Amino acid sequence: MPISGTTDGRLCCVLPFKAAPVEVRLLRNAAARQLTRWGVPAAVDEAEVLITELATNVVKHVGDGAVAALVLEWRSNRLRLEVHDRSPVLPVARKVRRHDECGRGLHLVAGLTADWGATPTAVGKAVWCEVPLSSGADCYRVERVVGVLEAYQSTGDALERQRRSWETSLEESAVKLIADLLHWTVARGHDPDDFLDRAQTCYEAEESDAA
Repeated sequence: MPISGTTDGRLCCVLPFKAAPVEVRLLRNAAARQLTRWGVPAAVDEAEVLITELATNVVKHVGDGAVAALVLEWRSNRLRLEVHDRSPVLPVARKVRRHDECGRGLHLVAGLTADWGATPTAVGKAVWCEVPLSSGADCYRVERVVGVLEAYQSTGDALERQRRSWETSLEESAVKLIADLLHWTVARGHDPDDFLDRAQTCYEAEESDAA
């Protein structure tokens, strides 16, 4: 089950998995869904390739069935991927011969990313890489909305929020926030349908400009 949250303007998601070929596919799909929820679908294809390589390395070099976790972290202009496992052995991207299949994964990771590396952790190691993303208005809008929704959540029932996933809680808060905004327009003598129409027109114009 994904564990999501936000810290210092960063969107984070932890996806635990077991090192096995079938789990790699499920992990890739779960990460793609999360990136789409965050509003960065353009990063999905590249992220899926990197996740496949990093997770497959755990299967090959740590062992089938090993416990591991993928951490996704997004901050406006970059996406960071980390794969944590319980092996203390740090990977090395050695020179690959023409017909040598071993070691190709890390060279692919290095070629697709702005930077990558491996670091020891308290229980093993983390192999990480960073992908540059566009810092356009869409990314900023998603970050801004998440901040507003989390501030809005703080006025609600904290105990009830703990019983739901972070993503589901944000979706429910978005609906309630929109409803409260409509109440705000009525209280000031405005037509809520007019505000919704204006918001839709603004959204469509921005989408057209971005196309």
